[in-house]
Amino acid sequence: METFAEARELVDHPGFTAERERVLAGLVLEDIDAPLRGLVRGFAALPCCFTLQCCYGHFVNAAQPQPDNLEPLPPGGAGSVRYRIAYVALCIENSADGRCLYAALSELPAIDPAYLQFGSPDWFVLQHPNSYALQVEPLRLAEQDEAVLPYREALHVQRIRNRFFARLEELVAARLAELRAG
Repeated sequence: METFAEARELVDHPGFTAERERVLAGLVLEDIDAPLRGLVRGFAALPCCFTLQCCYGHFVNAAQPQPDNLEPLPPGGAGSVRYRIAYVALCIENSADGRCLYAALSELPAIDPAYLQFGSPDWFVLQHPNSYALQVEPLRLAEQDEAVLPYREALHVQRIRNRFFARLEELVAARLAELRAG
């Protein structure tokens, strides 16, 4: 996110429902990285938000040169790795449920604050009020969409990415369970 910024406060957004319906009507799950399809489907079932973009994170190196590589880095590698950031960007409704989701999402960087950020990228906010992103990226590179990392650091980023997405899936599943319980 070349314009990543601190998380903004939720504001009133009267067009949220219509915007959500429009975005969800255009959602094509096959265009999303396969490991994230269930997560995006889960967010779509939460009425207080909708996803804007996401990426599972791609580790590109000599052994795995495809730019959209989804294979994990093998342990014990060497050299450098081009990392295309893992992130989820979404728009959140300014409602009780939305504020609860915002609070839960804002706690996720505690997984590893040096490698996981929660904020409001400027270019999303200009398109959609109440836009937020969680991204897995070394803090020193938080404003970049991709970075070249030493292999050992790339392995650490991969571990954080995996923990982050697992925790995010748990969070969405818990919210969906609360909705069903009514």
